[in-house]
Amino acid sequence: MSVYFSHGGENEIITNAQKQELIQKLLGEHQPEKILVLPPDITRLHSNAGLLTQLLYQQWVEQAKTSDKRFDVLPAIGTHSPMSPQQVETMFGRMEQATFYHHDWRNEIQRLGEVPADIVREISGGKIDYSIPVEINRRIVEGEHDLILSVGQVVPHEVVGMANGFKNVLVGTGGAEMINKSHFLGAVDGIERMLGQTETSVRYVFNYAHQNYLKPIGIVYLMSVMGSAETGETVMRGLFAGDDHQAFEMAAELSRKVNFNLLAQPLKRTVVYLDPLEFKSTWLGNKSVYRTRMAMADRGELIVIAPGLREFGEDSEIDRLIRKYGYLGTEMTLQQVAGNDDLRRNLSAAAHLIHGTSEGRFRIIYATKHLSQAEIEGVGYQWADLEQTLAKYNPGKLTDGYHDDFFYISNPAQGLWALKSQFS
Repeated sequence: MSVYFSHGGENEIITNAQKQELIQKLLGEHQPEKILVLPPDITRLHSNAGLLTQLLYQQWVEQAKTSDKRFDVLPAIGTHSPMSPQQVETMFGRMEQATFYHHDWRNEIQRLGEVPADIVREISGGKIDYSIPVEINRRIVEGEHDLILSVGQVVPHEVVGMANGFKNVLVGTGGAEMINKSHFLGAVDGIERMLGQTETSVRYVFNYAHQNYLKPIGIVYLMSVMGSAETGETVMRGLFAGDDHQAFEMAAELSRKVNFNLLAQPLKRTVVYLDPLEFKSTWLGNKSVYRTRMAMADRGELIVIAPGLREFGEDSEIDRLIRKYGYLGTEMTLQQVAGNDDLRRNLSAAAHLIHGTSEGRFRIIYATKHLSQAEIEGVGYQWADLEQTLAKYNPGKLTDGYHDDFFYISNPAQGLWALKSQFS
């Protein structure tokens, strides 16, 4: 079976009862005793993946009968920090019989094959000339589970075009080379060519890896599309499940209707708030840059209010590289890659440095408390005092959209802001 269900619509709100009914249908198809769930981490709190995992668990508790039943959870953290016990409880609640595992993207992997260099060369238009190893967490391959469920949200994404689907496995539970090389491919190919698109060079790599290596494993993908209700509350607009690319493409089509914010004119000043529960690094917080850069006016101003920002990279080595090389534009970063082994060995960091720049078109100002002015300015951004910025732009009193002299975004991870002309 390719598509188990596709439910939802641009103006629909899927209730918890409907989510439960769809999950019962999904598990009824498999009757699994040993389940492995691959959800995102706390940085995707608004994906509803935490609740979906809880509903999967509750249904499994009711139907699994054997003495060796298992409910394993491997958060698809990619290069992010491992989840703390508090974060696990915040996102997933209490699941007493579940076992949580950490993904070690450098060591706990198994190689399945590779995407050949000639294919990468062709899809990149000759810009890239390397093969990409297909490596995933060995627990997915060796765990002897009856059912493996990848859970997550389909939403515009800077690296691949639209997040989730096979990306959740290949990057979220992938190895260093897949993460590094796929990110760098997307960055070199151009973020504006990626954002909001289903057919991209990086998605082609993921589809090739699925067709040739993942498909025999039989992973089922449970994917949400989230949007904002008139009250400002985040609601589920769509829920899709399948074991191939079709369900993802259905979800991506709905996400384009729900998560695109297409504007008539460029934004001269944009204020973005980063919830401290989700965003503690520029590795994640730079979604404020990625998701707005297509809408920003030349010589405009992007103000990022980041009360939880404590570091640049989630990974200590990536944090060091960001501090060392900074967000100085594509041309400079490519020169740095060519001349420095440490950056060349960590191409996902190089890709992040490319993504996180305005290429000199507009100012990027971070308002922080835990990272100092010297640290922020040391990586190429401008700094503002957090308390003064909060006094001027109070997130508790602002609504998303246009204000007198600025445009406000309460959560950059939930959409893409661009000009209508760019998607005509």
